[in-house]
Amino acid sequence: MFTTHSINHTNTSQECKITELSSVLEQNFETKINKARLKLISMMILALCKIKTVNYMALSNVFDSSASAESSLRRIQRFMAGFDLPMKLVSGFIFGILPEKKNLVLVLDRTNWKFGGSNINILMLGICYKNIAIPVMFKMLDKRGNSHSEERIKLIKQYISWFGKDTIDCLLADREFIGKDWFDFLNKNNIKYYIRLRNNFKVFCFDKNEEKPVFWLFNKLKMGEFYHHPKIVKINGVLCYVSGIKTISKEGRIDFLIIISFSKPEASLMYYKKRWQIETLFKAFKSSGFNIENTHVTDQKRLEKLFMIVMIALVWCYKIGDYVDQNIKPIKIKKHQRKAFSVFKYGLNCINNILNNAFNKFNINVLQFLSCT
Repeated sequence: MFTTHSINHTNTSQECKITELSSVLEQNFETKINKARLKLISMMILALCKIKTVNYMALSNVFDSSASAESSLRRIQRFMAGFDLPMKLVSGFIFGILPEKKNLVLVLDRTNWKFGGSNINILMLGICYKNIAIPVMFKMLDKRGNSHSEERIKLIKQYISWFGKDTIDCLLADREFIGKDWFDFLNKNNIKYYIRLRNNFKVFCFDKNEEKPVFWLFNKLKMGEFYHHPKIVKINGVLCYVSGIKTISKEGRIDFLIIISFSKPEASLMYYKKRWQIETLFKAFKSSGFNIENTHVTDQKRLEKLFMIVMIALVWCYKIGDYVDQNIKPIKIKKHQRKAFSVFKYGLNCINNILNNAFNKFNINVLQFLSCT
């Protein structure tokens, strides 16, 4: 669980909320951003949680400020156009509030959407925590379609440079994330990984001295049976292990979940099941949370800044939802044994209620949940 906080009445004054949140951010960013800009970032985070959208006009309309909506809109636009918000600051801040700094399960994935003629394409690296991937860093791709090995390697190298390779337990990724240079990089750096393969991907089997589609190794399994192939195979010129389970697709056809790994292949399925947590993260960015696709921003630098501010808001919501769920009022469990809604959504609704109705149902100081202390 994230660091717990003492329960106090929250001052519901809008100016107090902005001041206190600015103060918390200032402590975390160690005065590397001036107070006026910290105040604007704070106002944007609060507005995001108020109306659950990233649209600039909508945000400016709910700014807690004596300035007009038009003036607030111009202020947002100037900030996005002219101010450099270093990702290292935001990533370091988010990493700093994690309860654990070792044995982290990283998950890599890509999300994209289209606005007009522009393709928004983001390569995201998250840290698995309970039922969500905590967003820690990303790269805007200036193209449509899949990432390539060089882009992935650069992102992982950046993570290692900022936080250290010794913080990593393993890396998870879906079928897009394959390639000889990519696998070579992970192997040479002793980064344990569990990455899904396409069923028809060719593997070289030394015992048969021939290349076959990888599903061939799992074709005789019973439905739902998991099998770790005990012998090393070669994929993309790289030696590795493969494991898999026979399943049924959404269309009712026989399917396979096949995972490539470098070490501890017997644990591949247990680890890979955590990969879906990044899908929960993307839902929080989009339809279940801040509706990031509503932005009309297409300039990469400006979109990058907006995305980082949303990352802070998202982590804030998750921390509050996690605390309330664990310590005050657990989320209702439905008949299918799943939570009625996500921990993130629980926290977002809590903040939203306080900001819009000045009603602190759980009597907690929500503005301190972004503190590293």
